[in-house]
Amino acid sequence: MTTLLLSLLLALAQSAVPGIRPLPAPLSVARWWDPPPTPYAAGHRGVDLSAPVGAEIRAVADGRVHHAGPVAGRGVLSLALPNGLRTTYEPVRPLVTEGEQVRVGQVVAVLTEGSHCPAPCLHWGLLAGETYLNPLALLPRPTPRLLPVPPVEHPAESGPAGV
Repeated sequence: MTTLLLSLLLALAQSAVPGIRPLPAPLSVARWWDPPPTPYAAGHRGVDLSAPVGAEIRAVADGRVHHAGPVAGRGVLSLALPNGLRTTYEPVRPLVTEGEQVRVGQVVAVLTEGSHCPAPCLHWGLLAGETYLNPLALLPRPTPRLLPVPPVEHPAESGPAGV
């Protein structure tokens, strides 16, 4: 049942909010989303994106600032998205205040020191109610492209040997 619920919530996240990257391309994932088997078990409830301290963090979608301030000694920014999802960023220095409306792509925070990664990183999370989802699901899927294949020359087609 939990797997079904997570699948449905992930589908909602993918279809309802066209997101952009919180950091400039290319994104470098330092640690992937690893959901816990139960709500109180160990796991990684977001993704860690490598970035230098001072990097500008952008709103991945239109929304409203749910929280902007310290949580457990780290700066945290949480945005409520129009479809009921909430995205979080830490450790950051928020540049917006609670209740403020933000636009997709708007710089909303600056990455600070104090992450749980060996090197500076942004911990990016996504919630539906109290259920954590993979925030990478907010990003548009890349469009696959096939490249032309050059013709292959077969020895039989190139004429007799030595000519």
